[in-house]
Amino acid sequence: MIDTNQDRSGKRSARSLTDILYSESFRTLIYQVALAVGVALLGLYLYQNVIENLSRQNIATGFGFLDQVSQFEIGETLINYSSRDTYGRALMVGLMNTLTVSAAGIAVATVIGFSIGIARVSNNWLLQRIAIAYVEIVRNIPVILQVIFWGAVIRNLPAPRQAVELWGLGFLSNRGLTFALPATDPAHVWMFAALIAGIVLAIVACHMAKRHREATGRYIDMLWPCVALVFGPPAMVWLGFGAPHDISFPERQGFNFVGGATISPEFVALMAGIALYSSGFIAEIVRAGIQATPRGQIEAARSIALRPRFVMRYVVLPQALRVIVPPLTSQYVSLVKNSSIAVVIGYPDLVNIGNTVMNQTGQAVEAIAVMMMVYLIISIVTSLLMNFYNRLVAIKER
Repeated sequence: MIDTNQDRSGKRSARSLTDILYSESFRTLIYQVALAVGVALLGLYLYQNVIENLSRQNIATGFGFLDQVSQFEIGETLINYSSRDTYGRALMVGLMNTLTVSAAGIAVATVIGFSIGIARVSNNWLLQRIAIAYVEIVRNIPVILQVIFWGAVIRNLPAPRQAVELWGLGFLSNRGLTFALPATDPAHVWMFAALIAGIVLAIVACHMAKRHREATGRYIDMLWPCVALVFGPPAMVWLGFGAPHDISFPERQGFNFVGGATISPEFVALMAGIALYSSGFIAEIVRAGIQATPRGQIEAARSIALRPRFVMRYVVLPQALRVIVPPLTSQYVSLVKNSSIAVVIGYPDLVNIGNTVMNQTGQAVEAIAVMMMVYLIISIVTSLLMNFYNRLVAIKER
């Protein structure tokens, strides 16, 4: 009797093992592991091959060059840098410049793209046609030509002595955009920290109001409370530090300006080119998202006298964002990668500085590997942040 039970348990074990081995999930796992191992072995082979060839030609390898003195200057930096700093520091300057122009481009492209996208579905015939013309023009001109065009436009602006004055707040010239800026004060750091804290508080307050509405059905208008939470703490910090109000206004002096802050022509041209190019695609993404909302739901919301902003906020946007966010992520990633064409107008981004490092050290493989890895990390982080936001705005079915 015991032998029979053991035999049956053995058959069941063998059958379960056979089921696992022939299951689709197990085969999928095996294929993925085999592919990963194959890619790793191929990469190792290529790396060893490159190292051997470089060693045979007496070319230095490794990343030790990052600690060597760069011996070249960079015209535009966000962190302290001189020719006595290392190549690693120079690449960090390029990275900071790339992140800055990419962030500015994303902000400008988003604002313009959403505005044009909404205009595309407007009932105003003229506004709709202007939006269509804008989209067709910026989407069908290569981004590199747009960057070169804006670079040429800015360089052909008047010199500082004949600069275009911007209502007493700044100047527009072939030196770039010069504008007034609050004078440096210790309060600004604390005001920025208070602004971040206020934004966090506003998000928490909106979440609590949403939970209250779902539980009781009572709506709480959070517009003005959120405005107070965001701008109230910085205003209190500003008052606490004695309300510093000194403004540094730019003034003409010789062949340049003194005071204020100046954005270089290269930065403006690159940012304008990549932002306008991407805004055309973002506009079409927004238009598609809005038109994907079932018309019947919008009419139903209007039939119960729901205010237009509530229709857009609670009916249209929650459904449109499901369509908008995934392709919008791709546009953000593409915009960051398009910033690498800065070399055509001389803006010192990561690729431009990386090329200089590569030419001086002769270590092309390592320099290109660093640039590739940095862009890969930036793209992955951008995708992760947008995917996180996509999960936040997703409509959860119950």
